[in-house]
Amino acid sequence: MTILFHIMIVTGVGMASFLPTLMLLAASVLFLGVLVANRMIRRRVRRRIQKSQMVTGMMTKAVEISGNDVVRYDVREGRIYRLYGQMYPEHPISQDEWTERVHPDDREEAIEWIRQIIYHKLKRAEFSYRWNISPDGKTPQWRHLHNVSVPEILPGQNRVGSVISTIQDETAEIEQEERENELTNRYKLIFDNSIIGLSFYSPDGWLIDSNKVMRDICHFDSDEYDEFFMKNNLFELSPFRECVDPKNVEDLWICSQSIIPERNIHDYLEIRLRPIRDDAGVLNYIAIASRNVTEERELYMQTKLNDIQIQAANAKIKAYEEELRYMMDACDMRVWRASFSDNTVQFYKGLSETELEMTFSELADYFLSDVETIKTQFSNPAQYFDKPISYLAQMRPLYHHTDEVQWNQINSIPIYDADGHLTGAFGLLRNLSGLMMKQEMLKKETERANDSGRLKSVFLANMTHEIRTPLNAIVGFSDLLQAVDSPDDKREMIRVIHNNCDMLLRLINDILVLSNVDANAMEIMPEDIDAAQKFEDLCQSLAQRVQEPGVEFVKDNPYTSLRTRLDSARIDQVITNFVTNAVKYTHQGHIRVGYRVEERHGQQGLYAYCEDTGSGIPANQRDRIFERFVKLNDYIQGTGLGLSICKAIIEKCNGEIGVDSEEGKGSTFWFWIPADIKKE
Repeated sequence: MTILFHIMIVTGVGMASFLPTLMLLAASVLFLGVLVANRMIRRRVRRRIQKSQMVTGMMTKAVEISGNDVVRYDVREGRIYRLYGQMYPEHPISQDEWTERVHPDDREEAIEWIRQIIYHKLKRAEFSYRWNISPDGKTPQWRHLHNVSVPEILPGQNRVGSVISTIQDETAEIEQEERENELTNRYKLIFDNSIIGLSFYSPDGWLIDSNKVMRDICHFDSDEYDEFFMKNNLFELSPFRECVDPKNVEDLWICSQSIIPERNIHDYLEIRLRPIRDDAGVLNYIAIASRNVTEERELYMQTKLNDIQIQAANAKIKAYEEELRYMMDACDMRVWRASFSDNTVQFYKGLSETELEMTFSELADYFLSDVETIKTQFSNPAQYFDKPISYLAQMRPLYHHTDEVQWNQINSIPIYDADGHLTGAFGLLRNLSGLMMKQEMLKKETERANDSGRLKSVFLANMTHEIRTPLNAIVGFSDLLQAVDSPDDKREMIRVIHNNCDMLLRLINDILVLSNVDANAMEIMPEDIDAAQKFEDLCQSLAQRVQEPGVEFVKDNPYTSLRTRLDSARIDQVITNFVTNAVKYTHQGHIRVGYRVEERHGQQGLYAYCEDTGSGIPANQRDRIFERFVKLNDYIQGTGLGLSICKAIIEKCNGEIGVDSEEGKGSTFWFWIPADIKKE
């Protein structure tokens, strides 16, 4: 336009005549400028839209890959919108509905985090809560959510317009972690309560952990620490230093006497070492399993001695068997053959010489035992001799000139013809009269051998019976010990367990004494005790034995404290045997255990009893109830040694023992022992 204006001046053209043209030209230039600018703006907007779409797509892909949900909380509306994911409802939900779906235990904390964001106290909040995803929002379907929230500031304002939250569902991870923790605790419980000793060592031989049984076997200083085993390497301890290569640890099983003077260990141990490796074969741990077999070895040695005695008895039996064979060869016998069609029985001295022939009815007249049965069977011999038989009978002599009754053994095998029809029978008739005396001798020796084996079995069964009571108490209170938090309760349970351990050891010693039939080996070791407290401890253990719903266990402890001097373990053993028998025979009513101070024969002492409402004892059995191996009911578990042990203990204490009973109404077992009583 400037150039055109100058041209107009130079040519002298008047402004008035050129003004319309000038305005048209200016409008055209302006239009072109606007058109160009509009295109540039649209191109810039298009690029920004494409860039925004690309960023949005990338963010969407990122959210899809992460698996998270995204929601927006509009502060002004008080509503929550789902931007991405499936966790929240598709429609907006109110703040109250969101609050209602949060677990009550997590609700206050979650609301506080959101408040911190809204009021500019935090630029970023990260917290976890449980969320109810049920469609109706009422039936609990809890999911563990992890929330990361950031504020969105309103343009031109210094306040939060909305809160953007990214939500991750951690339910599967948390449940997996809970399962792993449960499994870990379970294995830990198994480890701590194993019936064998277990220890774990590092690959280079240093102790990591041991369970209680192993700590007891190795005489640890405490449940948490033992200086000797913590400071001594596994590969330097006997027997591992002789048997294990530290550079190449392999499975090892040994059973020998282990001697570690520093820990006062002189026991026979069964030890198993096993290396624990990962999938790549790298050694991670060394596991040691150990079991004290000292008592088992002693029982084995006793069993071996019993076996030697049995072998000696068997040798005698074998000698009698050889003698019996000789007598069988030397004794006279006859071969007999019967024909059912001819109804005849023939006896042969040899293979073909007939010595005697008669009918079945005539043969039946020779039998002196089971006469009616024999006549019935011989009336139809084809039915009686259709299978192999062996029969011992008293008979009149068949081929001997004597009037003495004979013992004859008859063996028979059926005879079939070519068509398979039963035609007769043949066999041997042997005179065993001279053999009966030898057989009686053999029977006695056999009974002696059987008695030896039976006594061995009874001894082992009795040992199981006698140690069950203290062992049950130890196991029961050991299980309860894990569930008790109070130190006083723990100490009380440990004390009861310790008492039962002492009683268990004493029981084993007594049973070994009984197995050797040496009552004089039993020792009574009195000690100063509080009989009232000991009685309470014992009743806690005995009450667990009464399992019948209709039976009530009643204790009668008349004293709060009763100082005296006696062998409490032995007395506990007697009372325990009384209650054990009462439990076996009582199915309704009560079992009452009690004691009192009582004077007898001018001497102060302790009287204790166990009263039950069981089946009672027949009058003809009361005098022998305290004998060894006596049982009133063979179907009731037990060896019959318990009461004999009680009698031996009480008599060793210079006391008295007895039973008052009425059949069908119950029994009261009691004992009295002299004791120096100091009441408090």
